[in-house]
Amino acid sequence: MCAGVAAQRGRRILLVDHADAPGKKILISGGGRCNFTNINASPAQYLSANPHFMKSAMARYTAQDFIDLVDAHGIAWHEKTLGQLFCDGSAKQIVAMLLAECAKGGAELQLGHAIRDIEHADGRFRVQVGERTVAAPKLVIATGGPSIPKLGATGFAYELARRFGLKVVEPRPALVPLTLGGDEVLFRELSGVATDVVAKHGKTRFREAALFTHRGLSGPAILQISSYWRPGEEIGIDFLPDAEPGHFQAAKRTRPSADFAATLRALLPGRLADTLGDKLGVAGDLGNVSDKALAAAEQRLRDWRFRPNGTEGFAKAEVTVGGIATAGLSSTTMEAKSVPGLYAIGEAVDVTGWLGGYNFQWAWASGWAAAQAL
Repeated sequence: MCAGVAAQRGRRILLVDHADAPGKKILISGGGRCNFTNINASPAQYLSANPHFMKSAMARYTAQDFIDLVDAHGIAWHEKTLGQLFCDGSAKQIVAMLLAECAKGGAELQLGHAIRDIEHADGRFRVQVGERTVAAPKLVIATGGPSIPKLGATGFAYELARRFGLKVVEPRPALVPLTLGGDEVLFRELSGVATDVVAKHGKTRFREAALFTHRGLSGPAILQISSYWRPGEEIGIDFLPDAEPGHFQAAKRTRPSADFAATLRALLPGRLADTLGDKLGVAGDLGNVSDKALAAAEQRLRDWRFRPNGTEGFAKAEVTVGGIATAGLSSTTMEAKSVPGLYAIGEAVDVTGWLGGYNFQWAWASGWAAAQAL
């Protein structure tokens, strides 16, 4: 994005990627259809040590601006839930579009060569790419974070930032499945069971599906809450997001002979209902269970506490929380305040979006903002 926009502004651009093909993370996103932006994108859906940092770039390059680019290239798209936009066809169309934008401005791509060294002196950056050494007055770090290393992701951005004296907010996996241990290992028996929940951490809430796995918890609601979770903390799950308060007591009054387990199965997948029911220790006809016990069971189901023992790590994380500290960057241009000519954009920076196209929108907006200043 940055290379294409800057090249079309008349800048001579060399885009270096150690991968043998461009846009590998784009290609796997959205099940291969690329959730390329979200119509609801605003600073409220992002995590950062400075929650105001992304405001300028996102105000100047919006989701609609990227939609206009997609439309200009004739790429058909559709909206799924929660404002998420996907290609009708393939994520390959987004990669082709970005490459076409680069070609339109004459940007040069060099793929499949690792950066062997970078020096900075006399206002110029000298980069050794394979056997080739190139020099330029401006250098943009756009190498992302370490999530999904099998696609070539590394912590190179952080190494480079530290070399130039920029601080790095500790990176950790985000949008990642959570793992369970101890007594909660019993929930592994539910592997493959999914249900609509509200996942909670502090004041943060996400209403989407949760999925039990052989290692713990996944699904959109869990991936979302994982970005906020820290080791040692609990998360809460509301298994009854659609049930009216006092559901079991109301059912007791209208159907006292109804079995508690059957009443719970009417709200949840059977295997999950049976497992939760066993853990609650409530059984038998509703008429034989006290209102106090029913209220306590409902309260626990509305705020079931899990204490994950970890995550599935960068290997399964869609993105990274943390990164190059925004305190050292201009929010308008993405330029390093202490190193003129050095820029950092995208996931390399300490700006992380929710699941659903938000991280792509930050990539487009920050890339565009930096390109205006090159």
